[in-house]
Amino acid sequence: MCSYRTSCAASDAGTPHTVAAHPEQGWALLCDGSIVFDDTGELHPDGSVVPPRRVPSERLAVAA
Repeated sequence: MCSYRTSCAASDAGTPHTVAAHPEQGWALLCDGSIVFDDTGELHPDGSVVPPRRVPSERLAVAA
């Protein structure tokens, strides 16, 4: 693992901001080292994962 760490400014009040965004690939890197994905999933620097929040299929719109 890379030893380089980005850090969030103290003025961010605990809310990490985006330091690199790749919307064409569906992800963004936050200043705390977390990666967030367009499907709402997250990967944190400590290896913990936040699974994507999926909409139940019965709530999806059906094309006519």
